[in-house]
Amino acid sequence: SVADFIAQNGGNIIHAEQHTDQEVGIFFQRVEFSLGGFNLEREKILPAFGEVSKKFKMNVSLKFSDENPKVAILCTKEGHCLYDLLGRWHRGELDGTPAFVVGNHTDLKNYTESLDIPFHHLPVSKETKPEQEDKLLKLLEAAGVELVVMARYMQILSADFLGKFKKQGGQIINIHHSFLPAFPGASPYKQAHERGVKIVGATAHYATAELDDGPIISQDVVRVGHRDSVADLIRKGRDLEMVVLADAVRAHLEHRVLDYNNKTVVFS
Repeated sequence: SVADFIAQNGGNIIHAEQHTDQEVGIFFQRVEFSLGGFNLEREKILPAFGEVSKKFKMNVSLKFSDENPKVAILCTKEGHCLYDLLGRWHRGELDGTPAFVVGNHTDLKNYTESLDIPFHHLPVSKETKPEQEDKLLKLLEAAGVELVVMARYMQILSADFLGKFKKQGGQIINIHHSFLPAFPGASPYKQAHERGVKIVGATAHYATAELDDGPIISQDVVRVGHRDSVADLIRKGRDLEMVVLADAVRAHLEHRVLDYNNKTVVFS
C-alpha cells in the first residue's frame, strides 16, 4: 500500500527496508523516495497518505533530505569527540548544521570559534544547574535546534530539562565510554580494569531520565589484555567513542533510527 501510494503519485522508491518485532507485534518500515515528478506538494503528502496510515493504524513521520536540522553540541574539557564531529561536518560527512557548542568549561572555546561556530560558556554546579539548564533551553529554542549531542559532556541533564526539550521536538544523543549495560556511571574504564575484562566498548544512546539507560543506537568494542593499564583502556576507548558517536549522529540525521520500548531499530 505504501509503495502503491508513492507510485500512484509519480514517485520513485530509492530504498525500502522493514522489520517486524515478533515478540511485541510491531512492524517497522522506512521508505526513501524521490520527489522528482511527484504530483503532490510537500505539505500535502501526509494528509493524502492519511487514508493508508489510518487503514493500518500507522504512526507516520515524513522527513525531507534537503532540510538540514540544527544540532548543538555539549562538551567539557575532553575534546576528542567534539574535534571528530566538527571535522566531519567540515568535510561534509554529516547531515545537519552545527548551530553552536556549549561548554561547562572554556577549554574548547578557541577551537570551536576557529571554525566560525558560536561557543557558549555555561558553567554548571549543583547550585547553578537549574538556571543554566534554563539558559540552555532558551538557546536551543531560539536557534531551532532539533538534536543535542553530548560529546563527553560529563554532566547529567535533569528530567525537567529532558522533558521540556522533548516537548520542543528535540532529541539528545549521549556517548558513554562503556559497552552498556556494563559499567554505567562516571568511571567505567577504571571499573573495567578492576574487573579484568577482555574487551572495552563505547555506547551511543538517546538520553533519558534514567542515567545511561536510554535506547541504544550504536555500540562497538575493542579487545584489551592483562598488560593494559587504565590509561591504555582510556586511549583505546577514545577511538571507539569518536566512531560510535559519529555513527549514531549520522543514523539519526539520516532518519534511519526508530525508537520504541527503550530500544531502537536502526535501518542501514
